[in-house]
Amino acid sequence: MKTVIITGGASEIGLKTAIEFAKHNFQIVLTYCENREKTEKNAIFLKEKYQTEVMSCYCNLREESSIQVMLEQVKAKFSEVDVLVNNAAVCYDCLYCEKEKAKFMDTLEVNVVGTFLISKLVGEEMYQNKNGAIINLSSTNGLTQYYPMSIDYDASKAAIISLTSNLSVAYSPYVRVNCVAPGWIGTEKELKDLDQDYIESETEKISLKRLGRPDEVAKAIYFLASDDASYINNTIIKVDGGMR
Repeated sequence: MKTVIITGGASEIGLKTAIEFAKHNFQIVLTYCENREKTEKNAIFLKEKYQTEVMSCYCNLREESSIQVMLEQVKAKFSEVDVLVNNAAVCYDCLYCEKEKAKFMDTLEVNVVGTFLISKLVGEEMYQNKNGAIINLSSTNGLTQYYPMSIDYDASKAAIISLTSNLSVAYSPYVRVNCVAPGWIGTEKELKDLDQDYIESETEKISLKRLGRPDEVAKAIYFLASDDASYINNTIIKVDGGMR
């Protein structure tokens, strides 16, 4: 039975991604840094609904030692890791003039450096096993959509795209590394501080005239991890409804 690690296991995209892997009989590891209760609740749901092995693990992506401890726990229970989904991220949206260095640096540390560290530790073992897939979560904010209130987040998501390309070279030919770049996804976290007029104005920029769903992102993630994508490497799949 194959094993997937999904960072950011408390998020809606994290849960929907876990559901896709559970449907295909994967053993699942959900990591969290702050939201232990929600992650463990998601783990219980997956166990009961899909009768698969699930574990929730603390993992602070700011600390390499924390990542190493998490991976030791995973290996003790599940042996090797077949798929890594780098879903965890932080975002500190505010007016551009109010942006501070400390939060900018924390955004880069979690979103970029954390992704690098866990990918390096997991990817090296995948390479030795001559098998594996890494899927990174970027954003259309890192491609063609610009929001100064998210300048630190946007910079981190642009860096994820570069990181994906470099990892795909570093771990070739045994480990495929790809990227999913969601646009506007209608999660509670993404919408909670936005007024309806702004949401409607952003929706008008989308060819399909609606926000995306977390499960639509999850299906793209699972596809890139699956054997159906066996000849896809160093690729970005946008899940944005055709946003202009």
